[in-house]
Amino acid sequence: MKRKILTSTILLLLWSSSLLFAQHKHRYQTDFSKEEFTQRREKIFSTIGNNAIALIQGARGIPGFTVFRQSNTFYYLTGLESAHAYLLLNGKNKRTALYLPHRDEGMENGQGKVLSAEDSELVKQLTGVDQVKGIEFLSSDLIGTGLIRPPAPLLYTPFSPAEIGNDSRDELLASQARTSADPWDGQSTREALFISKLKERNPQFEIRDLSPILDSMRLIKSPKEIELIRKATHIAGLGIIEAMKSTSPGVYEYQLDAVAKYIFYLQGTRGDAYPAIIGGGTNAYMGHYFHKTDKLVDGDLVLMDYAPDYKYYCSDVTRIWPVNGKFNAEQKELYNFIIAYRDALFKYIKPGVTSQEVLDKAAADMKQYLVGKKFAKPAHLKAVEEGVKFRGHFQHPVGMAVHDVGQVHGVKLKSGMVFTIDPMIWINEERLYVRIEDVALVTENGVENLSAFVPTSIEDVERTVKEKGLIEFRPAVELPLKK
Repeated sequence: MKRKILTSTILLLLWSSSLLFAQHKHRYQTDFSKEEFTQRREKIFSTIGNNAIALIQGARGIPGFTVFRQSNTFYYLTGLESAHAYLLLNGKNKRTALYLPHRDEGMENGQGKVLSAEDSELVKQLTGVDQVKGIEFLSSDLIGTGLIRPPAPLLYTPFSPAEIGNDSRDELLASQARTSADPWDGQSTREALFISKLKERNPQFEIRDLSPILDSMRLIKSPKEIELIRKATHIAGLGIIEAMKSTSPGVYEYQLDAVAKYIFYLQGTRGDAYPAIIGGGTNAYMGHYFHKTDKLVDGDLVLMDYAPDYKYYCSDVTRIWPVNGKFNAEQKELYNFIIAYRDALFKYIKPGVTSQEVLDKAAADMKQYLVGKKFAKPAHLKAVEEGVKFRGHFQHPVGMAVHDVGQVHGVKLKSGMVFTIDPMIWINEERLYVRIEDVALVTENGVENLSAFVPTSIEDVERTVKEKGLIEFRPAVELPLKK
């Protein structure tokens, strides 16, 4: 009997130990060193000066069963994925403090360990910050930065909306404008509410916008960031290639979405960098066509613009191909123009030049390209001539957001910038739209096309579409299932 009791006790202790171990297994990113996060925070210190502080609010908790994702800014400076966190950078003493919620044992029992105020030593070790405290200490510490003995320091905080998930600032601002125009809604942004509370509780602070400082920092990618963007681009390309292979007349647009998603998740992504744009025929004419409900039609082209969210970094790749696997003569003329324009743009990208110079030189090349070229229809010739003049082929930065922050227009290009090259034409009379999109990385000596491996030549595209894809191996089952 004693032996049974002893055995039961040992088993209980082992079970309790394993449960305790499981509860204490923390999750924290492994892509960036704490030294890199420290260097980013030091750049903020050097920019705001000695009589200033910076305060960054992390993402709020997510209701329901949605998986939490930290805001890009907070992750960029800490790598920490705890909700309701705050980061205070004190320019006077160059010390950094994190303010975290206290442990929620009920949540951890159901979801696993979340780094909290009780993990102060561990969090300091992981992130390189100087202090970790509970949120309740933030108010008193703000007062302690200089309100007791004036003058008060300047207080920097981001004014721009936080990017969370597959958000980009341009879309967030447009959404806020629509919300503000609704008299029955009219909610302000979370950032506006935060700034309002800071002014209400501590009117001594002069509050300034931290966003421009963060934007300039994020524009130039570090080697580790480039590695993640490169991986995100490879995964995007693999998804598009698999969609090409699965294309045939009668396949639905959403089925190509499903094929690419399978590839994305197979490679360990969190999901979409943005909702897939997949448009067959005239659906492609709508630049952000997200519905994906139609069948692909023999003789049409299908455009796919899609990339994943991979460890907080994105890509942005687009290809267009024939549904039946064979470009017709008219499609070849238009498609070859787009490929030639893409190559002309990449030809002139290097450090020290501007986007304006790249566009001017590429347009000059394309004027020469059109000399002696014939097109099947006057509308097609008009479209490519307008395409030569169009200035939107040199697009937007790519990084933590698909439309990333920072400025690539009107500035000299620098090594470490990543942006998209996106040649496009519209044939308005036929509601047709033809474009491809590649990811350009400015290197020390020139440029690298991160998505160059994704088929672009007519021969490679046609060869890829003819291959068997996932849909052929695993076609959709007819629903409802028969009993």
